[in-house]
Amino acid sequence: MNKWLAAAVMALILATAPAQAEAPATKIRFTLDWKIQGLHAWFYWAKAKGYFRAENLDVSIDQGEGAAATVTRILSGAYDAGFGDINAIIQNAATRPAEAPIMVYMIYSKAPFALLTKASGPLKSLKDLPGTKIGAPAGAAALRLLPVLAKNNQIDYASLTITQVAPNLQEQILLQGQVDSVAVFSATSYMNLVSLKLDPDKDFRWFFYADHGIDLYSNGVMVSPKLAHEKPEVVKGLLRAINRAIRETINDPQAAIDLLATEEPLLKKDIELRRLLYVWGSLIDTPEAQRLGIGDVDDVRLRSSIDIISASFELPRQPEASQVFDRSFLPPKADRPVPAINH
Repeated sequence: MNKWLAAAVMALILATAPAQAEAPATKIRFTLDWKIQGLHAWFYWAKAKGYFRAENLDVSIDQGEGAAATVTRILSGAYDAGFGDINAIIQNAATRPAEAPIMVYMIYSKAPFALLTKASGPLKSLKDLPGTKIGAPAGAAALRLLPVLAKNNQIDYASLTITQVAPNLQEQILLQGQVDSVAVFSATSYMNLVSLKLDPDKDFRWFFYADHGIDLYSNGVMVSPKLAHEKPEVVKGLLRAINRAIRETINDPQAAIDLLATEEPLLKKDIELRRLLYVWGSLIDTPEAQRLGIGDVDDVRLRSSIDIISASFELPRQPEASQVFDRSFLPPKADRPVPAINH
């Protein structure tokens, strides 16, 4: 009898072992904030190198329509996670706290939002903004935050004429004089101007929101509350893969851009390499990131950001910081140092 029992147990083990080893990967629908650019290289690196698969994740990556639109995409249930703007989370958490995405890994510790205008144009300072025309894509975070910029600088927002434009036409309509300025994501527009053989520093003026009283965080990895609550280990695995890919991308940015070009054949590798380096140096490698490690935020600064957004948008309630950002999914700080870029 003991022999039969032992044989039965062994048969059960052999029967179940393959099933356990071949457990289906968790599917993650991931949306970017924009069209594929050099600053997205680490997401595709993680996928191509098998880091998502190593975490038993099947991650599909789609292009986006704006950093703020990432939030609405996740809210709709169409996506489980994405790369987008924390300020849009704050706005939605005020009215739909149970449904709003949660930021779990901050990447841009400095906000890239700016108004771009021609150096030869009439806008010399923000005081010249009332009564002017501003262009921006509908889902762009810089447009969503424009009322904040106006209110904090005593500008009548109602006096501004907003023209919605296609993402790929922002700089062109400014150059053609159809608008006086465009509300942009600096990393995108800076390199778009370079690709047009223009000098972004000499030929244009940049009014950065951060230089005009709005010290905000910006883009990072966010997930749906459903994913965070029901599958926390999946979120941790997603961040481990992305965190590893960021470090390796920065260690060999040219290789990362070469790989990205296999995903988007029309990508201009020289432009996107320069964009990646620009974004790293201007938005990611900050003193705060050096202190806290990539992915984390300063709690005092986060609460200040929530105060700014809540007051400026006259939100019905002010979200708690825990409803906006959750660091519990982060890899250990020792695994998140800011690497020196290799170029």
